[in-house]
Amino acid sequence: MPPAGDDAAVVVGRLLRERGLTLAVAESCTGGLVSHRITNVPGSSDYYRGAVTAYANDVKEKLLQVLRQTLVRHGAVSEQTAAEMARGIRRVIAADVGISVTGIAGPTGGTPEKPVGLVYVGLNASDAAWVERHVFDGDRLKNKERAAEAALNLVRRYLEEGL
Repeated sequence: MPPAGDDAAVVVGRLLRERGLTLAVAESCTGGLVSHRITNVPGSSDYYRGAVTAYANDVKEKLLQVLRQTLVRHGAVSEQTAAEMARGIRRVIAADVGISVTGIAGPTGGTPEKPVGLVYVGLNASDAAWVERHVFDGDRLKNKERAAEAALNLVRRYLEEGL
């Protein structure tokens, strides 16, 4: 976790700047919240390339290069889709690091296999590819906030420790 008082977006920005790396974001269930947090940091234009908020599956396919076969076989909320979203945004926007978030914010849409609060966060870089699975138990807004924090913390851990 970042030191007390240090916002994850601030820490990520500092680390990206120090390493001379750029970041791109592919969001679904967070609806742009990760990008919002990143761009709230002064100077974020030094390292933040941009984002795609891909709520619909056809947008994930067309803009993020997620394979239709992946969406049909595994669903939009899956480890595989998160991995392809992170790889796709990194390629499409030409960033050093791509991060993705896909999940079920709630309060509806969950199933026994994929409950409300299920979120996958993916990261893709030239030397790493990683997906984390989370299940949050808050309301819609709290689940989105926790998912955004998880995405920023995944980038932070990659930059600090590698994956």
